[in-house]
Amino acid sequence: MSNSSSASNAPQAIDVAQVDPKQLDANAACQPSGAVHKRANAICDVSQDDVADMMDVYHYSEETRQIIQDENLLPTGLLSRLHASYPQHSGLLDKEAHMFNEKEQYTGLSGFRRVVEILEENNIDIGDIEERELFVEVYRFLATKHSLNSIDWTNFYEDSVFQLVMPQPNMINKETVNAYLGASLEEKKKIVADYQEKTSPHDGNQQLNKPWFENEQGEVEFLDGSQHKYPQCQLIFDKTTQNCFSFCTYCFRHAQVRGDEDMFIQKEIDQIHRYLKVHTEVTDMLITGGDGGYMPASRFEQYVTPLMEDRDLLHIKTVRLATRALTFQPEMVLSHKYDKMLAVFDKLHENGIQLAWMAHFSTPRELLNPTTIAAIRRLQRHGVVIRSQSPMMNHISLFENKDGSIDIDRSAQNWIDLANILATMLISFHSMYCARPTGEHHYFTAPIADVSKIFDKIYRDLPSINRPSRHLSMTTSAGKISIMGECEVGGERAFALMFTEGRNMQWMDKVFLAKYDETTNDVKLLKPFDTDKFFFEDELAQIEHDLAAALSKRLKS
Repeated sequence: MSNSSSASNAPQAIDVAQVDPKQLDANAACQPSGAVHKRANAICDVSQDDVADMMDVYHYSEETRQIIQDENLLPTGLLSRLHASYPQHSGLLDKEAHMFNEKEQYTGLSGFRRVVEILEENNIDIGDIEERELFVEVYRFLATKHSLNSIDWTNFYEDSVFQLVMPQPNMINKETVNAYLGASLEEKKKIVADYQEKTSPHDGNQQLNKPWFENEQGEVEFLDGSQHKYPQCQLIFDKTTQNCFSFCTYCFRHAQVRGDEDMFIQKEIDQIHRYLKVHTEVTDMLITGGDGGYMPASRFEQYVTPLMEDRDLLHIKTVRLATRALTFQPEMVLSHKYDKMLAVFDKLHENGIQLAWMAHFSTPRELLNPTTIAAIRRLQRHGVVIRSQSPMMNHISLFENKDGSIDIDRSAQNWIDLANILATMLISFHSMYCARPTGEHHYFTAPIADVSKIFDKIYRDLPSINRPSRHLSMTTSAGKISIMGECEVGGERAFALMFTEGRNMQWMDKVFLAKYDETTNDVKLLKPFDTDKFFFEDELAQIEHDLAAALSKRLKS
């Protein structure tokens, strides 16, 4: 097995003509063994027997097997093309039996310890257990059998999914780690509690995004489980979407998933519709969490049925479902239990409302497995438009040289391959963005200068139809600031910046400059190029003051 993190300078496609068939053992041509395997597999078509083997390796139920067969969700032509084009990322012909099959999810400290036990039973020692457990105590742990089985355990230190779901040494600073390692049980609890206070769970002043409106009785209603920062899109954190299928180690919303007191929870559905009738500028309802994929079909139907039946809600054109199910638990889609949700998707499609499945792919390996491919194709058959938006995260989708600097070419190639695979799978490449300053930002971040170079290389190397639809951006309280690139003014280098979204949408019309910085990893730390402050700073301060005052009044009432 291999994946994007261990394939440096790998070609996007194999020239079959360059392979001498006399040098290959025909019986071993499709066996996953070493360097020959990668070239040999490139000239092998994926057969129906291979598809049957995939189903055995993934322990598919009879129901899932029948759905895949009846709906032709794993056509051999598609699988052959994907595997031959990207053998360095593909898990399609992996034959190794999966280690994690006893349950769907491994949760919390006990779940993490069970994962470690299973690995040790298979002679795999990941080490640094107590330090990893500190991370689990601070941020929680949750991993599905699918995510764990997606890891290349023969080379786990270099594996992107291992970095994505398993806590790593050096994530938390050494001072805190050393204090924890030598502490008693009670002392450890205090260290964890104190450290949680420093984790910045609501970056970008998210609490200020809570919307309110005046109802028919003249009373002001706040929506405690919603955000409305940009005019066209309203975010909904429903009470059923407060969990995830797996927890990302870089989580941007750990206040939600670990249950902090100031989390967003929307309990009343009708309140959303009343708010939307007042705010006709909203065109997109975005159900998020946690994970929007956790919402039951019956509750989802309560949200969307009025959009189809009530003409006062005609302005809602799109329902977005923000979910990582296709990376972490795609088998959910491949069951008859999910047919109820698919029926709701059909209704939306038939009534002219786009259902945008906002996926979150960062590496090719997340896509190139039979379960995810089958789930994608099943969703698409029911009018679902799948889009991918992803952060550029060091150790996961960005890679380092031996000296700790970012490997520009290797990192860019990961995204170039991903973009082309997304296109093959008819998935829109929506956007890429920088790591947000939450959690262990230092571990996952990279200098803006480097990620800008990587994005530029990706953009140059991709055909226009496969490029991300937005420029590289970073979320701030002011809005989403896009890094347009570098420029030179009077012999001095600068970053050209522009808002993709803003608290004041009029800001989007202006390109502004910041001083070039080789090391800064946060847009908020950039300095204006030739002025004392950025053009929006005074207005932003007033907007934030007014929002904070309104929120404070609400909390006191």
